[in-house]
Amino acid sequence: MTQDTAPLAATDLPEGAAAQRKVFIKTYGCQMNVYDSGRMSDALAADGYVTTEDMDDADLVLLNTCHIREKAAEKVYSALGRLRETKKARAAEGREFMIGVAGCVAQAEGDEIARREPAVDVVIGPQTYHRLPQALRRARTGERVVDTEYALEDKFEHLPDPTKVKGRVRSVTAFLTVQEGCDKFCTFCVVPYTRGSEVSRPLAQIVSEAEKLVADGVREITLLGQNVNAWHGVDGTGQAIGLGELLYRLAEIRGLARLRYTTSHPRDMDDRLIEAHRDLKMLMPYLHLPVQAGSDRILKAMNRRHKASEYIALVERIRAARPDIALSGDFIVGFPGETEADFQATMDLVATVGYAQAYSFKYSTRPGTPGADLPGHVAEEVKVERLARLQELLLKQQQNFSRSLIGREIDLLLEKPGRMPGQLIGRSPWLQSVNVDANDSKIGDIINVRITAAGPNSLFAEVAEG
Repeated sequence: MTQDTAPLAATDLPEGAAAQRKVFIKTYGCQMNVYDSGRMSDALAADGYVTTEDMDDADLVLLNTCHIREKAAEKVYSALGRLRETKKARAAEGREFMIGVAGCVAQAEGDEIARREPAVDVVIGPQTYHRLPQALRRARTGERVVDTEYALEDKFEHLPDPTKVKGRVRSVTAFLTVQEGCDKFCTFCVVPYTRGSEVSRPLAQIVSEAEKLVADGVREITLLGQNVNAWHGVDGTGQAIGLGELLYRLAEIRGLARLRYTTSHPRDMDDRLIEAHRDLKMLMPYLHLPVQAGSDRILKAMNRRHKASEYIALVERIRAARPDIALSGDFIVGFPGETEADFQATMDLVATVGYAQAYSFKYSTRPGTPGADLPGHVAEEVKVERLARLQELLLKQQQNFSRSLIGREIDLLLEKPGRMPGQLIGRSPWLQSVNVDANDSKIGDIINVRITAAGPNSLFAEVAEG
């Protein structure tokens, strides 16, 4: 273990502090941030911290931020203002209280955060989380640390093995990052500027961590990446491979029951990946495949580098390979220059494809992106009205898909207790939450259930006979 990530010596801590220091991590944004928060928690556990769900009980608060929405930074400063008051109160009591900002806002505005909010002790970017314990040690000496330089070393090799972190409660599902960054440069998106260029994690690292997770009780793994299907590597023979081949390799791990991946880009959906959907039963029939808009003119302005017709043709190929697959998508309404005809093209695409789930937003300016400087910004009231129409259609499609499952028998992976005695909650193959009374089953079991009802946000089921 390197000095940068070595646990604090007993002399570095006040008496009894190793058992008392607690960290609260507030996570904003994408599943990659959820994953990163877990890895930061693991790194801190090696330094004597335990995670708490109560911010008022914490000695360290970390804000793991997301820069994808307008005014994201202002929300961070608002939260920091409240934490500043907590820090003053703790200081009056003679108690330690440290504040850290991590994530994409930290990466984009690290120096400004340090200048604007003196209460912040540490600002750390997504590529340097393995240096967090060292940064906190420096901060305790009175130094204000801003560490947002991309690490030359691989952060994955320096973070603790999550299966060996003392006190970590392992879920039966897990995220596993295989790719980070983005080279697509969509004109509305800050990810290339905050997460850097596309980097693929080596095959051997991925397989090793997946095997450890499964040995530790994980039954479902979701592969993560900003453009996860841009992942590429080499196999044992030196042959270049992509995400499809990686999925085939992971499917060989004994004890692993389910695989998922997110988020995909249509341009990186190759034949081998589509074949994996056809051949691998453990690859769940759910695909998040953002399109953003249905107008070719707007897609070009967004720099998506595909046409609506090409996206629809791709969906048809995927469904031919896996007829039971459910689609999820992302949509931006009111991109600069969008006319009513452009918006109608998006509505037409949605009607043609049919989505089981979707995420839709009004366009909001991301500072530093090309979209912010485009002419023809759409009036707020127009964006609101168009978004309402789009969401009405998407909600109807989601409800229709959920209702189509009533009476159907499915395999359900049980993940956690429900609210009622004897009730357990799992995820359907299509990622919906499913509630079932299953007194004879336990978390981690995969059981056959019959869907009995569809609520607004979840399904209800009964254990199927036999």
